[in-house]
Amino acid sequence: MVAKLRKIIRSDRRMTKRELSSECNISFGSCQTILTEDLGMRRVCAKMVPKLLSQDQKNHRIEVCQSLKERTQNDPGFIKNVITGDETWVYGYDIETKRQSSQWKSVTSPRPKKARQVRSNVKTMLITFFDIKGLIYYEFVPTGQTVNQTYYKEVLIKLREKIPDKQIPVVPHPPYSPYLAPCDFFLFPKIKTDLKGQGFDDIKTIKKNAVDQLKQLKVEDFQHCFKKWQERWDKCITSGGDYFEGD
Repeated sequence: MVAKLRKIIRSDRRMTKRELSSECNISFGSCQTILTEDLGMRRVCAKMVPKLLSQDQKNHRIEVCQSLKERTQNDPGFIKNVITGDETWVYGYDIETKRQSSQWKSVTSPRPKKARQVRSNVKTMLITFFDIKGLIYYEFVPTGQTVNQTYYKEVLIKLREKIPDKQIPVVPHPPYSPYLAPCDFFLFPKIKTDLKGQGFDDIKTIKKNAVDQLKQLKVEDFQHCFKKWQERWDKCITSGGDYFEGD
C-alpha cells in the first residue's frame, strides 16, 4: 500500500488526503499515517520566487558566489572594504505581515478578522549605503525627482566624500537574486518591519520614523548581515544555483 500511495502521489502531487484514501480504498487515518510516517511527506504551498530561473541563470549565480568566496579566501580584507547600497520605497502605511497580525486565542474564542488593506499612496524613496561597520550614507529622494544616471552620479559623489581613502572593490551581483543582496535580506526588512501597520500622514513623518529605525541598528547587526551574506553564497552553490530555503 505504501508503494501504491507513493506512485499515485508522484503522478499528481496536488491530490488531497481524502482523494488519496478513496483512490487507495483505505481510511483517512491510514492514509495520513502512511504519508507522514512511512513516506515522511507533508503538504506545502508553492514558494513564490522572483523568477523561474533558466540553467544559464543558475550557473551564473553559482559563478558569482564562487567568485566571491575565492576573493574572500584570497584577501582577508575584502569583506571589510565592501560597500553595498540600494533604494527602496518607504510608505505612509504598509500592510502588516501575517506573523505581525497573529494573536493568541482560546479554543472557544472566534478567529480574529481583518479587512483587506493596501499600501498608502503617500511614500518616499530612501537610498542607503553601508559596510560591515555600519551605515555610511543615506538620503531621501526629493519628491518628483527622477532617479536616473545623472541623479545617481550625484549620490555617489556624496558617498565618496564620506569615504575618501577607502578602496572599494566592484562586486558582481546576479539578476533575479534579491536575497543575495544585503540591502534586500537585511537592511530594508529591518527598517520596514516595525513600520508596518502604522500610519504616517506626511512625508516628513515617514522620513523621521525611517531614520529612527536606521539609528537603532548596531555594529553587531551589520557584522551579522555580512556573515549571513557569506553563508548564502554556500547555500546558493549547494542548491545548484537555484533558490534555496530562506532565499
